Amino acid sequence: MIEKIQFNRPFVTGRELDYIAEAERNNKLSGDGSFTKRCHDWLTRKSGSEKALLTHSCTAALEMSALLLDIEPGDEIIMPSYTFVSTANAFVLRGGVPVFVDIREDTLNLDERLIESAITERTRAIVPVHYAGVACEMDTIMEIARRHGLRVVEDAAQGMMATYKGRALGSIGDLAAYSFHETKNVISGEGGALLVNDPALVLRAEIIREKGTDRSRFFRGEVDKYTWQEVGSSFLPSELIAAFLWAQLEEAERITSERMAIWQRYHTLLEPLEARGPLRRPIVPNECQHNAHMYYVLLDRTIDRQHVLDELKRSDIFSVFHYVPLHSSPAGQRYGRVQGELEVTVTQSERLVRLPLWVGLTPGQQDRIAKTLTDTVS
Repeated sequence: MIEKIQFNRPFVTGRELDYIAEAERNNKLSGDGSFTKRCHDWLTRKSGSEKALLTHSCTAALEMSALLLDIEPGDEIIMPSYTFVSTANAFVLRGGVPVFVDIREDTLNLDERLIESAITERTRAIVPVHYAGVACEMDTIMEIARRHGLRVVEDAAQGMMATYKGRALGSIGDLAAYSFHETKNVISGEGGALLVNDPALVLRAEIIREKGTDRSRFFRGEVDKYTWQEVGSSFLPSELIAAFLWAQLEEAERITSERMAIWQRYHTLLEPLEARGPLRRPIVPNECQHNAHMYYVLLDRTIDRQHVLDELKRSDIFSVFHYVPLHSSPAGQRYGRVQGELEVTVTQSERLVRLPLWVGLTPGQQDRIAKTLTDTVS
């Protein structure tokens, strides 16, 4: 019987349940206990951000960003169309208008050369998305933002443990969001984090995260009672989630290293196939250190992607495509606007196939995936 190769298999270190039990013994199950503090300290130190705050999802961190930037109805936010819905939803919830700009052909990241043509008097922020853990061209994006008085929110959902010119993704913009969803490298089932890089936003971030109250200041002894200060919501995760995450953060370097080895083996296996022309492998610019979040290929335009996916599935190999561009979706057409033709977004999104990648994927399994892919497209 042929073994099924799943697209994703969540990795656990073995200490997650021990830490969850420890949280229970500490009689602290709600948020912001000792495990949350450890995670905050680790993330702040590792990223170099001013402040890291755990959230119940990356979506929540993006929604907090929209609140922190005081997004109002009609405000425009520049972002790629090739991204997850949360990137846009966070700002649409505040009445913002996503302005969809095309992506680069090489990295599939927001094309920094097209940003300025999308700026209007209503533009308030730029949201670069670090696709596959490969950094956007952040120096250029930050310079554009500086010239036009705009804020930058890094959607680094896929970017933890990756860098741009030696700087951690998530530490460059004014704000940033990480994801710890089970499909990411470092996980807590569901979960995320907001990184605050502008010191002026730290206190408000704490308040918004705690239902609009200054509860964090109260527990630090800075005020004698906590009260409702402004609009907010319950964005923090439980201590059980933080305990699970702490076990993962302790092993983040090893997890990244093992994923990188798998990624590199794919890259080597598929080099001859790329040379023959049926597909293109990922491109990582020299200034970017990625984190092996995913391995994808871009099929030649003459190849039927669905046929490839079906053949892999027939061989018990479960691969997937990725985003349906937001600008082509009903909600994207209702809430956003398009800047330019977005030709690269449309073309690349129709060609992309993601291959299985998870800690524990064996060389033998990779050989089988590469052979089946080669046989299918040759």
